[in-house]
Amino acid sequence: MAAGTGTRAGTGPQTGTRTGTTGKTRGAGTALATGRGAGSGGGRLRRGLLAALVASAVVVPVSAAASPNVPAPAPATFSEDATPRSRYAANSANLAEAARTAEDADRPGRAARLRAMGAAGAARFLTFDGRGRGRAVEVFGELESADRVAVLVPGSDTTLDTYERFRAGAVSLQQRLQAEHPRSAVVAWLGYDTPGTVSTTVLSADRADAAAAELAPFLERLRGISGPGARLSLLCHSYGSVVCSRTATGSAVSDVALFGSPGTGAGSARELPTGARVWAGRGSGDWIGNVPHVRLGGIGFGTDPVDPAFGARAFAAGAVGHSDYLKPGTESLDSLAAIVLGTTTAPEADHG
Repeated sequence: MAAGTGTRAGTGPQTGTRTGTTGKTRGAGTALATGRGAGSGGGRLRRGLLAALVASAVVVPVSAAASPNVPAPAPATFSEDATPRSRYAANSANLAEAARTAEDADRPGRAARLRAMGAAGAARFLTFDGRGRGRAVEVFGELESADRVAVLVPGSDTTLDTYERFRAGAVSLQQRLQAEHPRSAVVAWLGYDTPGTVSTTVLSADRADAAAAELAPFLERLRGISGPGARLSLLCHSYGSVVCSRTATGSAVSDVALFGSPGTGAGSARELPTGARVWAGRGSGDWIGNVPHVRLGGIGFGTDPVDPAFGARAFAAGAVGHSDYLKPGTESLDSLAAIVLGTTTAPEADHG
């Protein structure tokens, strides 16, 4: 298979209490708020005002990351039965070649970041594509023997040029899990073109819909290369929560955790296309709480997932800021680790 879209793995039985019902992913244009038709002048005006309002809430605290169109070799390709070890080796070689190509193209910044990603040959990538903004799916821990696997889905402005901050969160989570449960692994899934924070794309679910089409089959097959009876959890940050909310998880995932979320595009947890338990948390220092939780004409993401009316199980996130949920020593990291390990004692959510 082509490595540029993520590794494929098999399905397995679902565990744990479930919230929500399996359903179909909605298109990006489904409005969850009332308003006039898109063709009316009033509707266009309201959508324009809404876009400006949401954009003004996110432009100030975050700056966009550059994603140069740097030349790179085509990604490695694999047969469907390729082992994780063979993928790690081939992608490591491809990453090294991409670094050399970037250097030759007089892009020393990208070359340095790619060499750092290679971690002196110790990194384990199920997928790597160095072209453009880039794709990468990296494993931390012994995936083939792990019975607890967390899949991290990042938000906006996560590219190969900002990958180190995404990796730092994955490493922190893996270290926290390992301290309590050695048979655990983390998969950092940069398997889609994330939107820029300061852009119109971050206001709609178009990128999320495309990402969900990649993430769903990845999750369906991931269990086949994880340890026997592995329990999978999907941890979704910021715009990544929009991706997860549109991903049909099937029976592969037992828990979905949304954090730093601008909304999902759904009115409630039971509308999400999953049978997994749905969790939501937000730190008191997270600016995303100031983003208007509205949706009109495909712009905005509607109901706040931490609102009790949404019906998700709440988890404690402490006072963290938007980029701090996976930092060592935080309450949010402890809560997310407990979700992955299945040791949390949060009460059942009421979905009415």
